Formats: sequence, C-alpha cells, structure tokens
Amino acid sequence: MQAANLIQSHILHFYHLAALDYVKGPDTAPFVPRYEGDYRLPPHVTEVVVGHYIQALAMRRKAHEMGAVFGAKMPHTMVFLPGGVTTDVTPEMIATYEGKLRELISFIDDVYLPDVLAVAGAYEDWFEIGAGCKNLLSYGGYPLTDQKDPSGANLYFARGAYVDGRFVPVDADQIKEHVAHSWYKSGAGKHPFDGETLPEVDKRGAYSWIKAPRYQNHPCEVGALARTWVGRNPQVAALGDKAFSVMGRHFARAVETKAIAHAMLEWLQELAPGEPVFEAYDVPREARGFGLTEAPRGALGHWIAIEDYKIMNYQAVVPSTWNIGPRDDKGVRGPLEEALVGVEVADPDNPIELVRIVRAFDPCLACAVHVIEVKGGPRVTNFVIS
Repeated sequence: MQAANLIQSHILHFYHLAALDYVKGPDTAPFVPRYEGDYRLPPHVTEVVVGHYIQALAMRRKAHEMGAVFGAKMPHTMVFLPGGVTTDVTPEMIATYEGKLRELISFIDDVYLPDVLAVAGAYEDWFEIGAGCKNLLSYGGYPLTDQKDPSGANLYFARGAYVDGRFVPVDADQIKEHVAHSWYKSGAGKHPFDGETLPEVDKRGAYSWIKAPRYQNHPCEVGALARTWVGRNPQVAALGDKAFSVMGRHFARAVETKAIAHAMLEWLQELAPGEPVFEAYDVPREARGFGLTEAPRGALGHWIAIEDYKIMNYQAVVPSTWNIGPRDDKGVRGPLEEALVGVEVADPDNPIELVRIVRAFDPCLACAVHVIEVKGGPRVTNFVIS
C-alpha cells in the first residue's frame, strides 16, 4: 500500500506538477494558464511527452487502484490501525495487484524514466541550479524482515543522514523544531515530544505557518534525493555534487520509482493468504512513543504522549516542514529558501526559474489547506504545515 502510494505520487509530481515547466503543452486547458519557459525539446519529442501526460493520468489511477486492493480506497486508506490492518490477504488480491503492477513497471521503465532523461539532457544546466543546504535526512522505511531493528539495517530505504559532507546515523533525540520565524508561541528549539502548536498571528519577525525542524542543529532536505543519496544509490552517487540540484531531484525520484516498482514484485510474493494481519495490544496508562518512516516526499515522524490512557500531546513533523520551513532561531535558512538564493530571474512577472526550483522539492501545499466551518459562525481558511 505504501509503495503503491509512492509510485502514484512520483508519477503525479513529474508529469502533472513539474514537467510542464520544461515541456510546452497545447494552448488549452489543462496546459494553460502557465509560466512560460525556455522550451528546448525538439517538437517531435515535445509531442510525445505531452501525450505521456495523458497516459500518466491513467497510470497514476492504476497505482491508486493497487493501493485500494489492500487498503479499501486511496489515497486515504481505511484499513490501517495500531497493531496491523483489517484486510485479510487472498490469492485474488495478489493476482489483481500483480497485473496492475506489471503494467506500471512497463510505464516506468519505458516511458517515465526515459522522459526524465530526455528533459535532463535538454536542461543540463539545471544540474547546477538550486543546490539547497546539501544536508540530507532519511528515517528509512519499508521493513524487509519481521524483526524489530532499531538500527534500521533491515529497511529497504536506508536510515541515515548526510551532514556537513559526512554520513552519520540518525538519533531521534537530535531533532528539534525552531519557531523564531513561525507564527507560534512555542519555546525555542523544542524536541517534538515537548512540541506545542499554539498560534501567535501577530508575532514579530514571523513569516510562516511552518516550523523550522533541524537535525543536529542543521537544516536538512528530505525526499527521494535524500533517500537515494543516504542509500548510496550508484546512479545518483555518480552525479556527485550535481545531485544537489533541481534536475538531480527529478532524476533521483525517477531512479527510485523504478527500483521500488521492481522490488514490489518480490514483496508481493511474500504475502501469505490466511496469515495473521493484526497483533493485539494494550493501551498503557502512561507512555511516550514515536514512529519514523518515509512518505513519498520524505522523512515523516509522529510523536505521542499518553497520560491516564488518553493522548495528551501529539506532534507530527512532516516532509514539507523539513524542506520548506523558514529560518531557524539562528537565522539559518531552510533547504528551499537556501536553494533560491542567488538565482537570476529574467522576468519578475514570469518567474519560471523560481517555479522550477520550488516544484523540484514537491512541496505539499494542497494537503496544507484546512477549511474550518463553525456552525453558525464565519468560515475560516488557514494554511498550515506543521
């Protein structure tokens, strides 16, 4: 279910959110309105890639259907609960999933990855633009064995960080959130276990609803580039410093999609119909716990505190919080902010250069819009990523 969601997310990102910054579609919806770019692909290649835009819609739907085989519906699956899932595996489910997966593998191998390489070849200079902070964080994810391993050695996605040019292990105690430039009252540099979400809309110096998470006091980029770099993927590693770039992020996402799609075939055969899908548990009177995993956009962490059998505090630090957060308490910029520094914009009314950098990070803005309607009261719209 998680891997199917990752595939649909990566396909969505390239074809329907980012590719049209490089490939000019027809002058009709949904290809307009748009920012205008320096379109470099030959007309016949452009025509093919635009056609793949439509094909990708069907492929993304197929990935959603795969997740729904076991998850009941997508993208908000209904079967997850503490202790496991509520869906029993059947041979029919496995066969249905495999059929769709093999179609997706053909699309990824023969269409998606070649399209990314075509765009990358035409825009090689974008391997030099938008470097960001060059610090990377991956919590790791997708256990390959049933044994619990705190080191993360049994994870498909490697657990680790790359800070100041060095590979270092992940220590969850080293994660802190800063709010000097965020519209929150919380104290400085709090660990998520002690985190608060108390708005302060008139706060001086604040300019974002996003907090500024830091690992070992460093801003860190998360996502496919971080996972493939920390995991020493040879294709991404071969780019060297060029991996830290707009085009490097697109390339890493495509390479990751292909690798995981092929791995999923093996994982599917490990499913055993009739085996237990849930492990019973007792809610403790008092406890603290956290979970770290990898969502499509990157490192995702949830922290919970229980008192008297009730949730007393719950904090989440999501991937886009890492990537697009504001300056921290020391004034250090976040990864996306840093990537924008020094970029030349030819036309301020058509800032295609900035758009390409922002979209390469795949910020989750749609899921950050919350509409609250109080019965009998006004409707309020807030933009919050925290």
